[in-house]
Amino acid sequence: MEESMLPAARRHGMGVIPWSPLAGGWLTGKYRRGEQAPAGSRFTPGGNPAWVTRTVDVDPSAPARYDAVERLTKIAEGAGLPLTHLALTFVGEHPAVTSTIIGPKTMAQLDDLLAAADVRLGGDVLDAIDEVVPPGTDIAGINHGTGNPSLEPGGRRRPAAT
Repeated sequence: MEESMLPAARRHGMGVIPWSPLAGGWLTGKYRRGEQAPAGSRFTPGGNPAWVTRTVDVDPSAPARYDAVERLTKIAEGAGLPLTHLALTFVGEHPAVTSTIIGPKTMAQLDDLLAAADVRLGGDVLDAIDEVVPPGTDIAGINHGTGNPSLEPGGRRRPAAT
């Protein structure tokens, strides 16, 4: 999507509203290496019918996801932000993104996510995130990028607010 859809949307003046900016709960910090997934979450039997047969421990991408979440958590802490705010703001920093579908289940989650509305990330933080998950790739390591200029910093970031 980052390689093809986002540049096309920008070129044609279309908005993009991505879903799951918290990566199915991974970027909330609720899945931690060596710990049981929280009751009722998508990685516990009965937590989500689409995932009944999967658990975090058998998900083949889990080790890479744990690594990424641990690194992103450190970046968030360094920026003085909760991980959820870092994740939401990162998605919103792309100039093709109009808004995001946040999907809170509780009022507390909604309050937390809305608190990220005015957060902006500096270039150093965006660069650090890009080192964890390079543009055009996903956590499973599939490289979707082929040198597309829209994946360069100028093509994926909004100009700094004045």
